[in-house]
Amino acid sequence: MRPLTPLGMATLGSGLIAITYGLARFVFGLFLPAIREELVISPSMAGVIGALPFLSFVVAILAAPRLTRHLGVRATAVTAAGLATTGLLTIAYAPVPLILAAGVLTCGISTGLSSPVMAETVHRVVPPALRGRVNATINAGTSLGIALAMPAVLVWADAWRSAYIGFAALAAPGALAALLYLPRGNRLATASRSRSEVPQASRTQWRGVIRLSGLAGLMGCVSAAYWVFAPDAVITAGGLLPRQTAWMWLAVGIGGLTGAGAGDLISRLGPALSHAAGLMVMAAAIALLAVAPGHFPLALASAALFGAGYMTLTGFYLVRSIQIMVDAPSLGPVWPLLATSVGQVAGSPLAGWLIGKGGHGTTFLLFAGLGLAVALLSGWLREDREASPRLT
Repeated sequence: MRPLTPLGMATLGSGLIAITYGLARFVFGLFLPAIREELVISPSMAGVIGALPFLSFVVAILAAPRLTRHLGVRATAVTAAGLATTGLLTIAYAPVPLILAAGVLTCGISTGLSSPVMAETVHRVVPPALRGRVNATINAGTSLGIALAMPAVLVWADAWRSAYIGFAALAAPGALAALLYLPRGNRLATASRSRSEVPQASRTQWRGVIRLSGLAGLMGCVSAAYWVFAPDAVITAGGLLPRQTAWMWLAVGIGGLTGAGAGDLISRLGPALSHAAGLMVMAAAIALLAVAPGHFPLALASAALFGAGYMTLTGFYLVRSIQIMVDAPSLGPVWPLLATSVGQVAGSPLAGWLIGKGGHGTTFLLFAGLGLAVALLSGWLREDREASPRLT
């Protein structure tokens, strides 16, 4: 079989990320109002269940580099897509909240495996000058998965089980594509790698990744309220119809496609300004939904801004961590993506608790303020330039 071209890698990688991130992880919040009503789930319980895919993501992403070395990129990617299919079907047929929780937990495992294996594959098949752009494009695949939820909600506004069966039907071919097209083998065939099985990194590189991860954790906490409770906010607090939230998620997906330019943004503005800009856009999106949850055009604008901010930031963490740990591409993204999920694990139940106490508007304003505070901390990344002089 012919090797993947950079365009082929970007296409296949984006599709897998669309499945494991978009459909298996972030679409849950879109269907949460209907799920809560049918399974009788309180806001606090919804916050806990909403945190489970982030929690299982933490475990899976820690195991992903070692699993990729032992199984190879093909088998690991097939496993990720297969788990996404299993988790989506479990959610579709969940009779009680406990089974629902098991489904979202399984979906989180698939998400945690997918990013490191895609980063490793890009390192193997894409020329160095194009890796940043291809990685950012693959990361933006999340937006494609989120956008796919829009027609599902229009067709199955209250029939969330049918929607999840449809998502599972899309996920299964992803596993087949990974099996057919990704490279085989469990040894890294690149001259720049050490012969050691465990990738090595310098103390300076570790310091750079730790700084990046600290900010990623705070960003994850800020984003959790929107991912889990934005549809609930516009329906419960704003009085919009469930079908209208489909257009919001389409706006998130379209806005998120701008995240494909994260690598170019770093080259032009530098790490600190790029990060601050992403946080400011995200904070503006959250605040806009807080003050006008019932105004549909503003809700759409909020969703597009949130998608642009979030996908740019996750693309930023992915690309920048690989630039820092240039010889350990499956290891570099682990820590900022792990930190993002830890922040989301903390932020989701916190948001649910605050909503129960003070309502959606107050909660979203508090999270927007936290986003602005994190933007002010972006200056930490100026010290990060020395960690890796290569901004390819």
